[in-house]
Amino acid sequence: MSLTPLLQADPEIRVHAVAAIAAFLLGVFQFASVKGSRAHRAVGWLWVVLMAGVALSSLFVNTTCTFGPFSWIHLLTLVTLVTLPFAVLAARRHQVSRHATMMISLFTGALVIAGAFTFVPGRIMHDVAFGGASHHERCFP
Repeated sequence: MSLTPLLQADPEIRVHAVAAIAAFLLGVFQFASVKGSRAHRAVGWLWVVLMAGVALSSLFVNTTCTFGPFSWIHLLTLVTLVTLPFAVLAARRHQVSRHATMMISLFTGALVIAGAFTFVPGRIMHDVAFGGASHHERCFP
């Protein structure tokens, strides 16, 4: 394992990766914490900010392009940016089940499943975890 591929990546990729890793760790903490507590709400707001950062930074990650500078994974960016405010609104309206469903769906889809695809050979996180020095080039300037 070596952080060199990530440290040598473009700044937007580093920001995206750090925000995603932090959001994943905070999400795990949220699952283990007491729901509705002051700590849960505070960490929840931080998680929302991190997830917004993950989604927004993904708009500048163009290493796989299908539609101009974007790929199919960018649809997840749109889903995340739309779902986050509705999930917060559900919590504020005390619609706990709806809030939980949306947050768990975001965690699972945007962090766990999408995150798993970053470990595919040829991707930076694969090189970080398993070694290698793939050449990672932007497909759109």
